[in-house]
Amino acid sequence: MSSIAKTPQPPYYAAIFTSERTEGDGGYGMMGDKMEKLAAEQPGFLGMESVRDQNGVGITVSYWESLDAIKHWKHNELHKIAQEKGKSEWYRTFGLRVSKIERDYFFTV
Repeated sequence: MSSIAKTPQPPYYAAIFTSERTEGDGGYGMMGDKMEKLAAEQPGFLGMESVRDQNGVGITVSYWESLDAIKHWKHNELHKIAQEKGKSEWYRTFGLRVSKIERDYFFTV
């Protein structure tokens, strides 16, 4: 994903997923593409931004209308398969933070 998500006026929510990858792809790239498309189809999804450095540390922020929308995404059956694969194969360590966005500011120069 290569652009800044276009989100509505706050409030809205962010699910911030931070991870450190294991070596090799093992289907990770293909699953990531599938999860990005699937998330975009979920009710309440607002957008996503994702980066990963050369050492395998990544941050993906997905934006949602509500905490319920995040909860439904967490429990999506296909997403659960990706979560299990992440735990068993793709990540050395990972964490999730959920935050309410109260204000945002954007500038174009």
